Amino acid sequence: MATTTLYGIKNCDTVKKARRWLEDAGVDYTFHDFRSDGLDAQQVRAWLESLGSAALVNKRSTTWKGLSDAQKQQAENGDVQDLLLEYPTLIKRPVLDTGTGIHVGFKADQYAELFH
Repeated sequence: MATTTLYGIKNCDTVKKARRWLEDAGVDYTFHDFRSDGLDAQQVRAWLESLGSAALVNKRSTTWKGLSDAQKQQAENGDVQDLLLEYPTLIKRPVLDTGTGIHVGFKADQYAELFH
């Protein structure tokens, strides 16, 4: 079976819900914290290629609101990889890599479908 990895930040409420769901469902997974474990360009590029920046960038985050107009314009133009590496909290959370697909956000019914 493919290795499942959940990416996020340990103090994020949505990430906590996803982790709790995975544990309660008995899903064997690895947790990767953006802040303490970091991210690399190859990983972020793969997510962007798979999901696109609209699905990956959290424009409701306080991090987004704190960006300069020039940085926001850069992201709007699709040049977002460097911003995500510099500000990983811009990434919508959690990011779930099931080994066969990448999924963003947490909804219990979506996870139930993935791990049925």
